[in-house]
Amino acid sequence: MDIKQCIKEQKTYFQHGHTLSLKSRLQALDSLEQQIRLQKQELLQALAVDLAKPAQEAYMTEIGMILTELRMYRRHLASWMKPQKRPTPISAGPGRSRIIPRPYGVVLIMSPWNYPLQLSLIPLISALAAGNCAIVKPSEDAPASAAALAAVLKAALPPQLVQIIQGGREINRLLLQENFDYIFFTGGATMGRIVMTQAAASLIPVTLELGGKSPCLITEDADLNQAAKRILFGKLLNAGQTCVAPDYVLVPRNQGQAFVSNLENWLKTFFAGQNPLFLEDWPKIITPKHFQRLLALLQDGNIAVGGDWDEKKRKIQPTILYPASFEQAAMQEEIFGPLLPVIPYDNVSRAIEQINARPHPLALYVFCRDKKHAEQIFSRIPCGGGCVNDTIMHLVNLHLPFGGVGESGMGAYHGKTGFDTFSHYQSIFYKSSPDWPLRYRPYTPRKRQWIEKLLK
Repeated sequence: MDIKQCIKEQKTYFQHGHTLSLKSRLQALDSLEQQIRLQKQELLQALAVDLAKPAQEAYMTEIGMILTELRMYRRHLASWMKPQKRPTPISAGPGRSRIIPRPYGVVLIMSPWNYPLQLSLIPLISALAAGNCAIVKPSEDAPASAAALAAVLKAALPPQLVQIIQGGREINRLLLQENFDYIFFTGGATMGRIVMTQAAASLIPVTLELGGKSPCLITEDADLNQAAKRILFGKLLNAGQTCVAPDYVLVPRNQGQAFVSNLENWLKTFFAGQNPLFLEDWPKIITPKHFQRLLALLQDGNIAVGGDWDEKKRKIQPTILYPASFEQAAMQEEIFGPLLPVIPYDNVSRAIEQINARPHPLALYVFCRDKKHAEQIFSRIPCGGGCVNDTIMHLVNLHLPFGGVGESGMGAYHGKTGFDTFSHYQSIFYKSSPDWPLRYRPYTPRKRQWIEKLLK
């Protein structure tokens, strides 16, 4: 595919105003939804091929979230597109002030392999709703999902509006050399730095949705059994290959063994006493490289629960590392797999210091019965967002912005925040009569006195 020609055609399409009306935007969203529903089984099958995702989990975390986002946009887009009134100071008046959301133009959306549908289509929905054209670049590590995504987009939308470009690192390099109007990237911090560096050369605005080691902090008064259940829910999704998965747990030292016992009991319940390695619906690790990386982390820890693997299937048992420490290999990088270090602590203030000694996490999960205490902990730990007494579920509420801070990313999206991300709010002042003579020459002492009174 000729990338330059593709971008040129989209820029021409955009400049002719085809994406500006509410009607055209809603038509694009409706067509996309129709194709997602028509090709739902093909999409679910692709996720099963790439990641062995069970159909329920795939629908819950990918297709269902996409359809929910589409429903919100259809319901609210008309009001979000309206100009917004702003006050006009007497020094500028008389007149009216407005801000109007305008699309950027042609945007690039680069998505990862772990949630290849959701993390491609939810940013795309926001971009289309805001009136942009888009090029979508899915990960080459989930080829079946990329092909299924391409089939949906080609059936739903014209290439002048949305084009999907597949390929590996060379395609990424070529795309980042182009002069897009906005870049939305989801992936790892290493590639995120490359994207930002390339974008900076042309002053292209970016949103970076990265990752990081998202901690769970359990306080003395927490419900250990509930905490274990909900932490495992977040950890087991996609076999831990989730950017906001609980990466490690800090638990009071005198409760550590009881917490691990609760984790073990819930694992038996979730898998009905069976070994997950023998279950078709236990997700696999995406590539041999990632599989070997996880094995190295696994073999440098104290295995309390699990620890087995199947290299041929690229599957690893849910594994609890306890007692873990900040020095072991699994704590030196984002795990992105079904390993859960559980680290005992003696003092909650010291535990917070240990979290803050590392890059800001994308998510923080605090398990605590005392709401004020939980809020104090959140106030002391910079993070993208998170939950009190749960994991993952802050992503479900589309009224909550989702994004990182520091090394976990910049910018946010979901719901109205996604519309704002892909919109430039244009400020316009509408001048009316009469006019103030004070701002015009000749300057006089009398005019200066009035100016100082008005602008003090």
